[in-house]
Amino acid sequence: MRTAILRSLGVAASLAMTAASAFVGWRLWVHYENEPWTRDGRVRAEVVAVAPDVSGLVSEVLVHDNQRVRMGDVLFRIDRKRFELALRHADAVLAGRAAALDVASKDLTRYRTLDNMNNIAVSKQQVDNVSGRQAEAQAAYQQALAERDLARLNLERSEVRASVNGSMTNFELRPGSYVTAGKGVAALVDEDSLHVDGYFEETKLPLIHVGDRAAVHLMGESKDLYGRVEGVASGIEDRDRSNGTSLLANVNPTFNWVRLAQRIPVRIVLDRPPSDVRLVAGRTVTVVINPEKGAKPVFALF
Repeated sequence: MRTAILRSLGVAASLAMTAASAFVGWRLWVHYENEPWTRDGRVRAEVVAVAPDVSGLVSEVLVHDNQRVRMGDVLFRIDRKRFELALRHADAVLAGRAAALDVASKDLTRYRTLDNMNNIAVSKQQVDNVSGRQAEAQAAYQQALAERDLARLNLERSEVRASVNGSMTNFELRPGSYVTAGKGVAALVDEDSLHVDGYFEETKLPLIHVGDRAAVHLMGESKDLYGRVEGVASGIEDRDRSNGTSLLANVNPTFNWVRLAQRIPVRIVLDRPPSDVRLVAGRTVTVVINPEKGAKPVFALF
C-alpha cells in the first residue's frame, strides 16, 4: 500500500512538473514571439552640424566640449575686422550712390518743369535722357543698398550661435583656427528632439498602434521611463534589391530558407524623464508596448 501511494505521488509530481514546464514553455513562447517588446532599441536625437556662414580666423571660443547651450547662445566668433571694413566700404558706396541719385532726381524734376512751360522749348529726347540717367542712378543706389545689407549680415554672422537647445559634442575648435563657410566644425545634439527608436520584429506590428503606452528601460539605469508610440516607420531598406546598369530592378536570385523577421523602427516620444537620468543619444534601451497588459521582460538581463 505504501509503495502504491509513493508511486502515485511520484506520478502526480511528474505530471505537475510536466504541466509546469509546458506552461513555462508556452509563456516563454508567447513572451518572446507574440508580446510587443524588444531589447533592440536606441535613444535617438537630431544632430545639428555647427557650421559658420562666413569664412575667417576664429578670434574667440565661448563654449567647450559637452557643454549645454541654449538657442541663440554665441558659440564662437570669427575675426570681425575684415567684415567691419567691408561694412564701412559699403556705407561709403551707398552714400555716393545716394548723392548721385539725388542729383539725377533733381535734374529730372527740373526738365519736367521746363517741359511743362510753354515758352521754353525742351525736346522729348532730352527729357528721356535725363529720365534714363535717373533710373540708372536709382538702380545703382538699390544695388549699393543690397551690398550694404549683405556686409552688415556678414558682420552679424561672424558670431556663430546655437540654433537649438542641446549639448556640444566633439567640439575641439580653438582661437586661431581657420573655418570655412558651410563646413561643420562640431555637432550640436538637439535635446528637444530626444526620443527612443525601438526596432520591433514585423510579426509584432499588429500589436502596436500610435498612442500606445510604452515603458523604456535604459541599460545601466534602475528607473524605467515612459512614453507613447508616436509613429511606425513607413519603409525600410530592401537589401535584396538594387538598380542594375539598365535602371531595372536587380533582385538577388538566392533565397534563404531560414527567414528572419524584418526589424521595423517604432518611434517613442518620452514623457518628462527624471533629471538624474542621462539621455545620451545612442544608449541601448529595452522597449515594452502596453506594459500594463503583461509584457514585462526581465530587465535584469541587461
